[in-house]
Amino acid sequence: MHTLSKAEARELYGRWAELWRGDFTHADEILDPGLLVHQARPDGSDSEATTGPARLIPEIEQTMAAFGDIAITVDVGPIVDGDLLSARWTMRATYAGGLPGATAPVGTEIAFSGQDILRLSGGKFVEYWTCTDVLDGLNQLGAIAGPNGPAPRPS
Repeated sequence: MHTLSKAEARELYGRWAELWRGDFTHADEILDPGLLVHQARPDGSDSEATTGPARLIPEIEQTMAAFGDIAITVDVGPIVDGDLLSARWTMRATYAGGLPGATAPVGTEIAFSGQDILRLSGGKFVEYWTCTDVLDGLNQLGAIAGPNGPAPRPS
């Protein structure tokens, strides 16, 4: 097992962050075809049913459709331990519209944080665990009234 240097980890995680800003140029170079995404899905679907770039890129495209001016800053890390890489990030973006239940106007600026844990093998990401504070983002958009349920619907 090759342990990444700090410089290699930063470079590789930088390319990962580029994906989330819509640059898919290097997707096949850094994402294993069998990449497993471990994620709690709001709709209850199986996050592991589809693998590789075919699993991740549509999710990124959905994020990009709902938000513009996406800026991702790495708050902590990347931290490397053996074949695992972890980072804490904050995404700032401008709401572009289209999220069900959102009452915020288009142009609303939001920010929320998350944590990525990625496993590497052969220089590619093979597993991805994500924990994103989606409730915070949805609350900022008026899509929920807080952690206890949906926002009231306008009459």
